[in-house]
Amino acid sequence: MTLKLGLTGSIGMGKSTVAAMFAEEGVPVFDADAAVHRLQGPEGALVAQIEARFPGTTGVEGVNRGALAERVLAEPEALQNLEALVHPAVAREREAFLAEHADAPLVLLDIPLLFEKSGWRDVDKVAVVSAPQHVQRARVLARPGMTEDKFERILARQMPDEEKRVRADFIIETGACLGETRRAVRRILACLTGRSDS
Repeated sequence: MTLKLGLTGSIGMGKSTVAAMFAEEGVPVFDADAAVHRLQGPEGALVAQIEARFPGTTGVEGVNRGALAERVLAEPEALQNLEALVHPAVAREREAFLAEHADAPLVLLDIPLLFEKSGWRDVDKVAVVSAPQHVQRARVLARPGMTEDKFERILARQMPDEEKRVRADFIIETGACLGETRRAVRRILACLTGRSDS
């Protein structure tokens, strides 16, 4: 039976870096954000539906994520309408991934809103990626197009880091050096699969 490890963490905590470390250790990784990008990219399965619901937010390159974000972040109802399109499509992608890796002893499900959207019910264990608040803020505000206002609106949609830490089976700190983060990943693998963490 495949063990499903959910990986989550607030924006700017280093989740993508940690997911890549699990992949380097040979663990199959489902990246929910990457699935969304495929679905919303050029010729993506959701582009026509999103354009119909939010006219002017797509083009030849697929969905203009910046324009779409501006449209939905300020309107809870618009965001709910978008999620009603996106979440079922991502769930189908995840099920296909799990079927493809049904023989793997462990898979990683990288899901940003794992707690917020009740995805934790579908995994066996949860690892939360965390960093000090000042590190998180510096990382996020260094992103192209990011503003303080946009950062605060994104944070408002996410469960506070301290609450995620309380609910986690494992906490992976990313505020120090990459070597320590990698050691934390290997300790989790040792715990879940019995492999050496050296």
